[in-house]
Amino acid sequence: MKRIHYFHRIWLGVSCLLFAALAFAEDAKEAASGPPKKQVDASNFIRVRRDEKKNPVAMETSIVRYAPVGKGRQYPTVDLVAAFHIGEKKYYEELNRAFESYDVVLYELVAPLGTRVPKGGGKSDSMVSKVQKFMKDTLALDFQLEHIDYTKPNFVHADMSAQDIAKSMSEKGETWFTILVKMMSFSMAQQAKNGGDDGSAELLVALFSKNRALALKRAIANQMDVNDTLSALEGAAGSTLIGGRNKIALDVLRKQIDAGKRKIAIFYGGGHMPDMDKRLREDFGLAPGETRWLTAWDLKEKEAEKKR
Repeated sequence: MKRIHYFHRIWLGVSCLLFAALAFAEDAKEAASGPPKKQVDASNFIRVRRDEKKNPVAMETSIVRYAPVGKGRQYPTVDLVAAFHIGEKKYYEELNRAFESYDVVLYELVAPLGTRVPKGGGKSDSMVSKVQKFMKDTLALDFQLEHIDYTKPNFVHADMSAQDIAKSMSEKGETWFTILVKMMSFSMAQQAKNGGDDGSAELLVALFSKNRALALKRAIANQMDVNDTLSALEGAAGSTLIGGRNKIALDVLRKQIDAGKRKIAIFYGGGHMPDMDKRLREDFGLAPGETRWLTAWDLKEKEAEKKR
C-alpha cells in the first residue's frame, strides 16, 4: 500500500516537472554592509492561506520586489513573480495588468532562444497538452499559456531550449531516473516528518466529493504546505532544471540591466524562486522588500454550493 502512496506522489511530481520543464517547451531594508544573508524557502513565494479553523481558503503566489541595498541607488528593481501554471482566469488577468508596468518581463519557456507564445497558447495534440487539459478539466482551472499575453513588446524570453537542457543534464550526470529518485526520497522524508500521512486518504475522499474540483484543490493545497518538490531537486550541487535555467534567466537579466532597463520582472515557476533569491542577493546586490500576494486558486466554498 505504501508503494502506491509513493507512486501517486511521484506522479504528482512528474506532473509538476512536465509543466515546469516541458510545457514551457511561476518593505525594503537598508544595510550598508551588503545584502542580508538569510535564505528563504518556497513558502515566501507560494503559500496556502487558511481561515481561523485552519481550512484552506486560497492558494496564493507572490510578487517580491528586490531593490539595491543602501542609500543613493534606487534602480534597478527586480520583481520575482512566482507563477502557478494552472490557475483561475482572473489570476492571469491580474498578472497581465501587473506586467504592463514593467520595462521588461523575463519569462520562462523551454524553447529555442527568442521563442514567443502566440495569444491563446496555440494548439497542440501532444501528450503534455492532453495532461494539461485533464488537469484543467479536473480542477476547473485554466492554463497559464492560454491567458498570459506573451506577445507584449516588453516580454523577453529567458530560458533554455530542450536541447540545452538535455546537454546540461548529460554534463552533470543527471537523468530523469535520478530526478525521480530525488523526488521519491524527498516525498518519503516528508511523509515520515508528518507521521506517515501522505494525503492519500484525503485525495481519495475528494474524488468522490459532490464538488470534486474544490475538494481536490483543497487536498492538493494541504499537500503544498509540506511539499516543495522542485526546490528539493536543486540540492547542494545544483541542478539543470532549477539552477541551470535560473543562470540563463539571470544572464538575460544582466543584459537588460546593462541596456538601461530599470524596472524588471522575472516570471518563473515558484520552485525556482529560492535559488533566484540567493542569486539576486549575492550576485546583484539586491535585497527583498515589498511583497504582494495574488490568489491563484480560490478555495472558499461558494454560498450556492453550501445550500446544496
